[in-house]
Amino acid sequence: MLDVRKLVLLAEVVEAGSITAAATALNYTPSAVSQQLRQLESEVGQPLLQRQPRGVTATEAGAVLAQHARRVERQIGAAEADLAEIVGLHRGRLTIGTFPSIGSSLLPQAIIAFRALHPGIELSVRSAWFDPLTEMLDNGTLGLSLLWDYDWNRIPADRYDLTPILDDPTMLVVSNNHPVARRRSITMNKLADEQWVVRANNHPVVEVLLNACHAAGFEPRISFYANDYWELQAMVSVGLGIALAPLTAITNRHPHVRVISLGSTAPSRRVLVAHRHDRVRAPAEAVMRDVLRDVASTYAKTARA
Repeated sequence: MLDVRKLVLLAEVVEAGSITAAATALNYTPSAVSQQLRQLESEVGQPLLQRQPRGVTATEAGAVLAQHARRVERQIGAAEADLAEIVGLHRGRLTIGTFPSIGSSLLPQAIIAFRALHPGIELSVRSAWFDPLTEMLDNGTLGLSLLWDYDWNRIPADRYDLTPILDDPTMLVVSNNHPVARRRSITMNKLADEQWVVRANNHPVVEVLLNACHAAGFEPRISFYANDYWELQAMVSVGLGIALAPLTAITNRHPHVRVISLGSTAPSRRVLVAHRHDRVRAPAEAVMRDVLRDVASTYAKTARA
């Protein structure tokens, strides 16, 4: 494989018409330049320069290589400029992963904040459940992804580089005319006689409900399995039952339900930004992680107010 540095050196000599002049321009010694050119001639197997009484001229092979050298040099310069643009976040692409409840609460504000900082970055988002998100992280489709876990199913720290950004409390959702609707807080042991609306298809909130109910000493009676949180709120609003939901999942609230704190009697979930350990973190990924952390902090303060 030809050495690009030697090719560029050849081009300098051909354009200067003199080894001494090229050496002076490049701050080399003439002997160093001559040695590099002899090595290049040995590599290509033919002479590249014709020594003249006053300077040098290129052979046909030397002229061809000198032209290619200048093209390669321009391409390397363009590559360096493009890389500088990406490092400086003036251009590039970023694909991040999320899940629906965060995609409908925190993420829109994070996207607005990120675009205000770096409008030249092309941003795309993939929304999915936990397993598809981790699969896309593992195969490199995603640079980083929002994930969640609970006390009983923590994501192993050796699997991803994890940055916790939010403690997302589990809230009680009741209809406006439910007997406890005016309360600011309640504990799970006061809800043993209630019927429950839960998410269908083995949604994680079902496990949350079972753990919370069992810790309070009762078995929940399920009245309806909802396909999403909006349907869950609709069924609660007409009195079909009460429900548990992460606070971020009910940011867009049904007008006929109320949300009540369960304190520590219902488990909260961690929301995290995950990045693969063996992947070099691109500048845009690091900035997005920080933006997500800032937006989540603001959200938590607002939610507590």
